[in-house]
Amino acid sequence: MDWHLIGDISDIPLRGARCVKTPQGRIAVFRTAEDEVFATDDRCPHKGGPLSQGIVHGKAVTCPLHNWVISLETGKALGADEGEVRTIPLRNDNGRLFIALETLMTVAAE
Repeated sequence: MDWHLIGDISDIPLRGARCVKTPQGRIAVFRTAEDEVFATDDRCPHKGGPLSQGIVHGKAVTCPLHNWVISLETGKALGADEGEVRTIPLRNDNGRLFIALETLMTVAAE
């Protein structure tokens, strides 16, 4: 896999997110209270709300528009809601964060 540097873990607040723009769309990069990092598309599967503006709790994020809860590990909606968002491979190398952009390109080509 070809990894691309997107920043440092310290760029993202604990229980927060930042958005990365790619040629294939916006990616939300989340940091949990335990310093775990996850990346997903920045669009809720419900109505396209900006997940990067949601509330991070545990290993999930709550969409700021309609309170859908999305698992950061699987991208699937939790509870009674149905739907999912794409997760993107992310690597934390001593605090430096990398995503696999070719994964996005492969999906965009399909």
